[in-house]
Amino acid sequence: MSTEKKETKNEIIRQKLLELQSEARTVRKIVLIIAIVLFLAVCIAALGGYIYIKSALKPVDPDSKTEKNIEIPIGSSVSGIAQVLEDDGIIKDARVFKYYVKFKNESGFMAGDYKLKPSMSIPEIIERLKTGKAMQEVIFKITIPEGKQLKQIAGIIAEKTNKNEEEVFNKLNDKSFVKTLMAKYPDILTDEIMNKNVKYPLEGYLFPATYPFYKEHPTIEEIVSVMLDKTKSVLKEYTGQMEKKQYSVHQLLTMASLIEEEATEKADRDRIASVFYNRIKTGMPLQTDPTVLYAKGKHQERVLYEDLEVDSPYNTYKHKGLPPGPIANAGTMSIEAALNPEKTDFLYFLATADGDVIFTKTLDEHNKAKAEHITNN
Repeated sequence: MSTEKKETKNEIIRQKLLELQSEARTVRKIVLIIAIVLFLAVCIAALGGYIYIKSALKPVDPDSKTEKNIEIPIGSSVSGIAQVLEDDGIIKDARVFKYYVKFKNESGFMAGDYKLKPSMSIPEIIERLKTGKAMQEVIFKITIPEGKQLKQIAGIIAEKTNKNEEEVFNKLNDKSFVKTLMAKYPDILTDEIMNKNVKYPLEGYLFPATYPFYKEHPTIEEIVSVMLDKTKSVLKEYTGQMEKKQYSVHQLLTMASLIEEEATEKADRDRIASVFYNRIKTGMPLQTDPTVLYAKGKHQERVLYEDLEVDSPYNTYKHKGLPPGPIANAGTMSIEAALNPEKTDFLYFLATADGDVIFTKTLDEHNKAKAEHITNN
C-alpha cells in the first residue's frame, strides 16, 4: 500500500473518531440536560409538596372564633375522623392529618361530641380528641377500682346507669356482643378470650379508672368501648416489653391479675411477680388462693383445704402455669410488675393480718412463718 493511500485511510479513521467524539459529547449534553430537568422537577415537586403539607398543617382560619359542633362516632378510625374534620372545615386535608397522626404515633382518640374551631392547630385538635374534652358537661362518672371482677364491674355500671345488673352482666358475656368488640379492638381482644376454658371473655380487660360520660343514657357498648379505649391506650406503652418477653395481651393481663389479687397496700408487687415466675420456672404450680375463689365464684375470707379440690382449670393448685385468663382487672403497677419482676430466689410468700408480706425461699421457712403469723381458728 502506498504512503498516499495510508494517509487517506488514517484521515478517514481520524474523521470518524472525531465524529464519534462529537456525538458522544452531544449525548452527554443531552443526558446532562435531561438529568438537570428531572432533578429540578423533583426539587420543584418536593418543594411544592413541602409547601402544601406545611400549609395543610396550619389552622384552616387562624383568626376564626367560630366554634363548630363535631360528632366523632364510636368506633371511628383515624381515616374516618380525618374525613369528618375535613368535611366540617376543621382541617385542610384529611390525608395530611392521617399521615401526621401516624408519623407522631398518636392514638387513643375518644368518641363524642366536640366543639372545635377552624383556628385550632392539628396538635391542639389531636390533644382535644385524646383527652375527650367534649362540648357537653359531664353528666356522671363511673369509677372502676383495681382488682374488680366482671360481675362487680357489671354491678357498678348498673348502679350508675339505673340498669338491671343481671342484664348488664349478660350483655358483657353475650358472644355476639363480644365478637363485635373483638372486631373493633383486634389488638387487645384476640381469639384467646374465646377459649372454651375462659370463664368470662372480657374479664380483666376493662381497665380500672374513672370514666366521665356526657350522655345521660349511654349504651353498654358505649360504656365498654370507652373502657377498652383506655385499656388499649395503657397497653400500647408496654408493646416493646411485651414483644421482648413474648407475652400476648391475654397472658400479660392474666399474670397481672394474679399479682393484683395477691397484693396488699404494703405488698411489693415486683417481688410477688418474682415468686410466680420462679414457680413457673421450677415447674411448681402457682398455688394462688384467689384463683380458687374465682373458680368457686364466691368471696371467702379464707381458703379452706377442701376448697383446693375445686374442679376448675382456674385452680392453680391443680393445674400448673397461668390460669385460662385474668381473674380480675389490674392497674399499671401490677402490669409493670408482671413485665419487670424482681430477681429473687423466693418461692413462697405470706400476707399477715396487718398487710405485711413475708417472702421465703423454702417450704420449711414458709411453714414457720405461717405458724408464727397465721392464727388457726
